[in-house]
Amino acid sequence: MKRLTSFFVLVLFIMTLSIGASLAHAQPYPNRPIQLVIAGAPGDGIDIAARAAADELGKILKVPVIPLNKPGGAGTVAADFAAKSPKDGYTLHYGSSQGLIIGPALRPKETPFDPIHDFEPLGMHVFFPIVISVQADAPWKKFSDVIDYAKKNPGSFRCGTVGGIHLQLETIKFATGVDIAQLPFKGGSQAITALLGGHIESTFLAVSISHPHYESGKLRGVLLDTSVPSLPNIPTWAQLGYKQNLHPSWFGFLAPAGIPEEAKKILIPAVEKTVKNPELSAKLQKLWFVPNYLSPSEFQRLHRTNYEDAMVQFKRLGARQ
Repeated sequence: MKRLTSFFVLVLFIMTLSIGASLAHAQPYPNRPIQLVIAGAPGDGIDIAARAAADELGKILKVPVIPLNKPGGAGTVAADFAAKSPKDGYTLHYGSSQGLIIGPALRPKETPFDPIHDFEPLGMHVFFPIVISVQADAPWKKFSDVIDYAKKNPGSFRCGTVGGIHLQLETIKFATGVDIAQLPFKGGSQAITALLGGHIESTFLAVSISHPHYESGKLRGVLLDTSVPSLPNIPTWAQLGYKQNLHPSWFGFLAPAGIPEEAKKILIPAVEKTVKNPELSAKLQKLWFVPNYLSPSEFQRLHRTNYEDAMVQFKRLGARQ
């Protein structure tokens, strides 16, 4: 009798689990936490922007959006992890142009994912502007002064960079026909220290790293890769009349290609509402991000164009591996 009772209890338990799972599956999307894979380490610029957006997105979707940091490979480690995640709408990617353009275009054979076809764009979030800075008392008052000096003194104008900014500076060198010596640093703070110490003539770094030294009166900017409304006196590459694309750094929301249509119908407007939230935008602007929502189709067009341009430029430079 005890065995029979135990058998019926077990059957009832299994049926309860099965019914519970069926009901959960039947609930509209989303019905459980969503994982947001971030292409950077805790405390990085992309991490700060991603976590701020995750909080807002979670409020809109009414489920927790849980950040998961996957640093490494200049963003490609996170992109690969996200691309290979279940296509159920519960793993999203907060990706960067570094991981989805620069890395794959530079090392296509080493990239284990297709940066275009393995992802479903949900909406672009922000630009992460970079700026060429010189010492405040340097003789180069504007970008044209830099070009004139570099033409007369090939290789003597040194510029400190980090990461994927390499491509932007090479584009500037090609477009202007000047020889600027690019010196890579492990971090932006080291490059700034070198500039303040007079060991290099300039840096090409994130505005967020450079701007505090503008306020202190030690440095000033001469060229931005993309417009920053609060820095109207520093011209952009495009404003100076150059046609080549500098590939401004961006962060945005993507999902593994092939997620359910039901999930996309919920996620796309939720991402748009998140990006356009005035309080979130104001918060990020104070940190020198430039909020710039692009719809999935616009984001995909930007992504594809930037990627194709980067492949052409790396090939021209003989840098593709």
